[in-house]
This record gives sequence, C-alpha cells and structure tokens, in this order.
Amino acid sequence: MDAMMSERRRLTGLAYRLLGSLADAEDVVQETYSRWYAMPRERQDTIESPGAWLMKVAGRICLDQLRSARVRRESYVGEWIPEPVPGGGWGDVGGVTDPADRVTLDESISMAFLVVLESMTPAERVAFVLHDVFRYPFPEVAQIVGRSPAACRQLAVSARRRVRGARPPAAMEAEHAAVVRDFKAAWDAKDIRALIGLLAPDVTAVGDGGGVVSALLHPVEGGEPVAQYFMMLSERVPGLTVEERTVNGQPGFVLQASGALAAVMAFDVADGRIRNIWTVRNPEKLRPWSAEPA
Repeated sequence: MDAMMSERRRLTGLAYRLLGSLADAEDVVQETYSRWYAMPRERQDTIESPGAWLMKVAGRICLDQLRSARVRRESYVGEWIPEPVPGGGWGDVGGVTDPADRVTLDESISMAFLVVLESMTPAERVAFVLHDVFRYPFPEVAQIVGRSPAACRQLAVSARRRVRGARPPAAMEAEHAAVVRDFKAAWDAKDIRALIGLLAPDVTAVGDGGGVVSALLHPVEGGEPVAQYFMMLSERVPGLTVEERTVNGQPGFVLQASGALAAVMAFDVADGRIRNIWTVRNPEKLRPWSAEPA
C-alpha cells in the first residue's frame, strides 16, 4: 500500500497540469485510487506496473473532465484562470536527465504555461503533457487518448506550436523576480509612470472572481490602462497590502484587504517587462493560500 500511495504526488501533478484546478486534481486522484482498490486482489496482482496503471487511469479521467469542462467554462462568470498554488515544482515527473528538457519542466507549473494549455483541445493537452512533461512514449499516450501513436505525435506537435506561438521565451528567474519586485515598489509608491515603464505596451491584466466576488469581467489591455487600473485599486481597496510569494514556482503576490486574503497575482515576464498579469479572487481557488503560513 505504501508503494501505491507514493504515486499520489505524481498523479496530483499530472491532474493539476491537465485540469488547472487543484481541487479537481484531488478528485481525480481519489477516483483513480477508488478504481484500483475496487479491483479484486487477483486482478491487481496481474498488473505489472501499478504506477503506470494509475497514471493511465488518471489521464483518462482527466481527458473526460476536459471534454466536459468546456461546457462548464462557457457558463463561468467572467474570465477563468487556472487555480494558483503556493510554491512550485511539486508533482514529480521523473525520468528526466537531459538538461534540454529542463525548460519544459521548469515552466510546466507556471501560470503562463497553464494558460497556454487552456487554448489546446483536450486531446492535444493530454498528449502534450504526458509526452513532453511526463516523458510518456507515444504508444502509451495512445492508450490513454484513444488514438494511434502517429496521431498522438501530431497532437503533441500541434501543441508545441501553440506554446511557441503564444509567447516568447520566458524571463530567467532572477529577471522575473526583479521586474515583479520593481512593480511592487512602483505600486506602493503610487508611481504610475514607473508602473507603465515596467509593463509591455500590449500587456494584459485578467481577473477571476467566478461570480462570487468582484473582479475584472473582461481583460484590461495596454500599459497605461493597466497601470491606471492598479492605481485605482490601491485607492479604492481599504487596508490593501501586497506580499511577495512564490506562485506556481515564480515570484508573485498575495493581496490582503484589511488583513483578510483577497487575491493571488501571477505574472508573465519577457524582455524585461510584464506581458500578462493574472489576479485570482475566486475564494474557491484560494483554499491552498488560506492554510499557508504568512
């Protein structure tokens, strides 16, 4: 049983990357284990690699959820942003030794990467994450997706094209941290010119309140409009404080209003400027942060 349960972290990492929701990922993992323990012991003993079996089942459950999620997202109030998680790098992908693969692994938990995944079809997303992140060979991916290995290879190629086309190479960790820290300093100082200077001309700010709390219903685009929006926030939100935290493996913010958790912010930085800002306010997506120590 200990060996079986040791797979939980990896399964959660897979399901979170595929679904963009830690709560949904936990449900997938629970369902996966339920199916395993529902099998007769004789059937379990015939499975050569229980870990591979669990990954296959979890992948299929995620694929089904991704197909139904498209319908649910259409009725979601405002913009849908993947659920932010504290820290990063959890969810062991295993078996990667080639340094050339590290870029994919380092970014596979970032908010920018998860947002790009949202633009993919369910089959593209599953094939890409299983092969390019978790290093599953295409014949095994085919068993999960229900297509031929050649078709899965093409799905992964299409997904890579989406990733390359969606954004330039991400900033190095030190650059990302410096730009985000400068943004906080300019915001604290209410220096709108400094804020504009840190934002790409085509920067986009997106909010997610899920219809539960107030948030941007539509993205704000452009350096000056985005800077003005954050200046307005600092004036209208009483007792607003901004704390630097690691969000999905990269520097971000946790916002509190009068001492209560209000939002988590993640950033996409390239060429020394912020290209995207994601602010999650939906309380259902902030559960991991409510339990995190300050």
